[in-house]
Amino acid sequence: MNKKLAKILGSLGLLAALTSPLAAQDAPKGYDYQEAFGPLFYTQNGNEYRSASGYPGPKYWQNRADYQIKAELNESRNQVTASMTITYKNNSPDKLPYLWLQLDQNLFADSSRGNAIIPPKSRYGAQGERFNGGYKITNLSVQRRGKSLKFDRIIEDTRMQIRLDEPMQAAGDVVTIKMDYTFVIPKEGSDRLSHVTTKNGEVYAVAQWFPRMSVYDDVLGWNTLPYWGAGEFYTEFGDINFEITAPASHIVMGSGELLNPKEVLTPQQLKRWEEAKQSEKTVHVRSEADLTDPASRPSKDKLTWKFRITNARDAAWASSKAFVLDAARINLPSGATSLAVSAHPVESNGQDAYGRGVEYVKASIEHYSKMWFEYPYPMAVNIGAAIGGMEYPGIVFCSWKAKGQSVWGVIDHEFGHTWFPMIVGSNERKYGWMDEGFNTFINGLSSDAFNNGEYKERPMNMHMIGSRIIGNPNGDKMMLIPDGMAERNIGMNLYFKPGIGLKLLRDHILGPDRFDYAFRQYIKHWAYKHPTPFDFFRSMDNAAGEELSWFWRGWFIENWKMDQAVTDVAVVKENGAVKRVDITVTNLDKLPMPIILEVKTKSGKTERIKVAADVWMRNTKWTIRHPISEDVVSVVLDPAKVLPDANEENNTWTAR
Repeated sequence: MNKKLAKILGSLGLLAALTSPLAAQDAPKGYDYQEAFGPLFYTQNGNEYRSASGYPGPKYWQNRADYQIKAELNESRNQVTASMTITYKNNSPDKLPYLWLQLDQNLFADSSRGNAIIPPKSRYGAQGERFNGGYKITNLSVQRRGKSLKFDRIIEDTRMQIRLDEPMQAAGDVVTIKMDYTFVIPKEGSDRLSHVTTKNGEVYAVAQWFPRMSVYDDVLGWNTLPYWGAGEFYTEFGDINFEITAPASHIVMGSGELLNPKEVLTPQQLKRWEEAKQSEKTVHVRSEADLTDPASRPSKDKLTWKFRITNARDAAWASSKAFVLDAARINLPSGATSLAVSAHPVESNGQDAYGRGVEYVKASIEHYSKMWFEYPYPMAVNIGAAIGGMEYPGIVFCSWKAKGQSVWGVIDHEFGHTWFPMIVGSNERKYGWMDEGFNTFINGLSSDAFNNGEYKERPMNMHMIGSRIIGNPNGDKMMLIPDGMAERNIGMNLYFKPGIGLKLLRDHILGPDRFDYAFRQYIKHWAYKHPTPFDFFRSMDNAAGEELSWFWRGWFIENWKMDQAVTDVAVVKENGAVKRVDITVTNLDKLPMPIILEVKTKSGKTERIKVAADVWMRNTKWTIRHPISEDVVSVVLDPAKVLPDANEENNTWTAR
């Protein structure tokens, strides 16, 4: 277990579980191949909306929400005041008599349901802070083609329902929703937004900062799970144009493209900004030395920064007079370019921290773009802030106190989220593993590739993981919603287990070629759309050409353990000469996996034997007949410890 992974899991309480007596308990034993390989895994046929191949069907639809926002930051009150227009299009085949919006800031109101159930020391609360949080919404109106519509509204915790007197029509009707609102930025907001005092000023990282349309889909209709803190987000795609008015002393960075750099940067900064767009190396747009120079910001009271991000599911921004600003060019496979940006306080500067931020952003984006799908946004902005790590389209918030390898780890992880869930728009609030776990998996490949292996991950001892973590009956199942899990289990179920599951699938079940092709096809077909877990399972089965329901069932749906054992070894001779060895392997626990054997003979020669997991389709034990010409000294199951075998004590046979 490498340091980066240990830190992630440790922060989420998983490392404590490794040494807990509870974690050592065994799951119910006994392999049943009829259960593991039962054919009734996909219980619904494909349809015209979601095909049997796991891809969107010919009549797949999703609604659209475009936003125009003008907001102002009041630094003395830590308050955002805004006016917003939402253009909402109903592409569904259904009439909509009411609309639902997400009001995530209401988590921080004293009366919120989330505040009532989040433990005092949870990372998902306001850390015990008490203030007048939540949205204050005024001047709400709804129009269709310029005509005002009558409606009623209710606000229920982190959700608002607009009950229309006249329903939205199906297949293309559009309404415009307008409102004004204010809210106070929490000091520690569910580890996703914050403000913190640095020696040169307050750093604001602002997210969940505007009411957003809930998703209406063909799976559940309106997705109205409240925001309780642990579950993240599920939002519609659209174009977001936003303006942030802040003190002129501030640097503001946001999702998408900065539209008016000439209006908000000094002439010298603008020159460096343009240089950075052509530079492979980091350009200091606003250096550490500039922070104490009054001329490094325009001599005005306020400035308005304008941003646009297209075909995105969210947007966020950060503002501070304490920001150092670095940038460099990102090269994309198509020949297009983007801009890597890092904005952070001087406390985070230096080559052991965010002084390498732009280098890390650039390497991360270029790797994922080449490996999986091209990065879609004009900028990739890293913000050093008082947040452990949080992702939004085109911008991420990372801990301003991170050092060394942890800086690479958090930047690479948060930008990996560009692909899951910013491009592949899964429902994080229900299936957090579809973004965190998939991202954890691709992070491992990215770390191995960075700078000739500077942060290459060490091989994991999967036997230890199999014995202490996988199948722990106190560990919750992966398919629970994040808010329905014990917080100590979130690291395991959302990050670690799905991440290593995909690694097992790539390295030992499908192989890199088939896995990578199928995974790329999944990303390509579901880019800017909303897949479910079973869409993912089907898409991998189809593109890889493999019936993997045994794997999806045991690893993702159930919480099964693996335990293979060498139960017999017989050397077969003819006329006194050794001809073969018969090795019997028994599957003792519920989870099937391939068989990997190492056979060592008298002369010291070793051979590896691999048998696909298919052998367990109708057997609880299997004898492998392997030709040899000399006596066998030892037989070892999974000698490299790459499979999650829960009991390695029965993995070895040694000749007497």
